[in-house]
This record gives sequence, C-alpha cells and structure tokens, in this order.
Amino acid sequence: MNIDFNVVLLQISNDLNSGQLDSMKFLCKDVIKKNQLEKIDTGHKLFQSLSEKGKLDPENTDFLRSLLTGAGRDDLALKLDQYECTPADPTPDETERARLDEATVVIAERLGKVWKKLGRRLGIIEPKLESISKKHPSDLEETVMELLKEWRKKQGAQARAEDLVKALRACDQNLTADKVEEKLAQLGDGQ
Repeated sequence: MNIDFNVVLLQISNDLNSGQLDSMKFLCKDVIKKNQLEKIDTGHKLFQSLSEKGKLDPENTDFLRSLLTGAGRDDLALKLDQYECTPADPTPDETERARLDEATVVIAERLGKVWKKLGRRLGIIEPKLESISKKHPSDLEETVMELLKEWRKKQGAQARAEDLVKALRACDQNLTADKVEEKLAQLGDGQ
C-alpha cells in the first residue's frame, strides 16, 4: 500500500469510536474469522486484516466504504472518496484535457452496454467496475462518464484521447471511435 492511502486509513481509524468499530467488525463476520475479529481493537488493525483478505487496497475501497456507511459514518466514506479523487500524477496539459473532455462526452453518449468491456480494456479492475455499476444502475451514460473519470484519474498526466480510440477499436466499437476522431479533428481545426 502507498503512504498516502495509509495516512487516510489512519485518519479514518482515529475518527472511529468503539461502537462504530464494533459495528464494522460485525459487518465483517463473513470475511474475517471470529477469533481474529476478537483480537481487533482498532480501525487500523481491522484495515490490515481486510487488506490481508484482499478486501482493501488503494484500488479497491468499496468494501471499506460499505462498512463505514453501515456504521453510520458517511463522512468517513466521503474522506475515502476524496482520497480516490486525488490524481496520482498531475493532469494532462490543457489541450489534451480538452481532447479528453470531448472524447468522454462522445463515448458516454454512444457506448451503451459494452462499457465494462471498454473498462477492462482500459485496465480498470473488476471490483472498481462493479462499484461504478452500482453508482448508476439505470443510467448508462452516467456509468460511462464515471468509468472514464476513473480511467483518467488512474492515468493522470499519461491520459490520452488516442488511447481511448484504440481501446474502442479493440472492443469493436469502430463507429464510436470514428465519431471521437471526427470530434477531435473538429476540435483541432477550431484552435
């Protein structure tokens, strides 16, 4: 785990009272054995155990978010969300950001049900795809926007509109890829 993620986990741990920790432990009873749960007396020990079980890492915070929400600490779940929205690298330059914004809008309007296929092609892990799916269960356009936001965050300064076009083509979404290239060409002509 990286140090920034550990700092956020420690802050969350420090903000939990014993009743909230007990609630979170109760919610973990299917993941962590009873004798191990009895030894856990702090949030960071719970987080360590969840990490060892593959339920928590910087790219997979959904289980912890559900625990925090279940314990009535939506504020701490928000703190976790804020960590996730902080890019690892700086963002692309202004021109590339504009190209990515345009590509994002076109893809969100046109992609539809194959969004998970594109997400996998872009390297988004399965738990994150499930989380995205749950955020907007009945709105495909918002789901695709969330997917592309997640990809851009993950890529940081390395995010390129051309990578989105390549991934679309790899998913046999050639019409959408053509439309993105057309919009990018118009954007280039307008500058």
